[in-house]
Amino acid sequence: MKTVESMMEAANAAVPRVTPADAQAMIAKGGTLVVDVRDAAEVANTGKVAGAVHVSRGMLEFRADPDSPYHDKNFDRAKTVLVYCASGGRSALAGHVLKEMGYGRVFNLGAFKDWAEGGGAVDK
Repeated sequence: MKTVESMMEAANAAVPRVTPADAQAMIAKGGTLVVDVRDAAEVANTGKVAGAVHVSRGMLEFRADPDSPYHDKNFDRAKTVLVYCASGGRSALAGHVLKEMGYGRVFNLGAFKDWAEGGGAVDK
């Protein structure tokens, strides 16, 4: 039986956590998709990482699958993907799902507030 704890352990083992500085370097290099998996109300309250695509956690699989009628063309398996949320939990789980869906380079940026407090660019 899976528990949240066991799912988090598997996700954290599969999806490396990166610092805001590492993420900024990846973004600067190009070929990187930044995904905000928080709920719409959270994004409305705080803004999001500049240039990030907002896809609530519940729609991620549908947006990431090119065969889905809900596919978001920003999702491309050739890109590096950075996922974040409010604390790093949902983004770890989201990153794990993306890895299972064939996305090879997936990283957990963790908490939005760490990005914002670290001077990362924010779209309000």
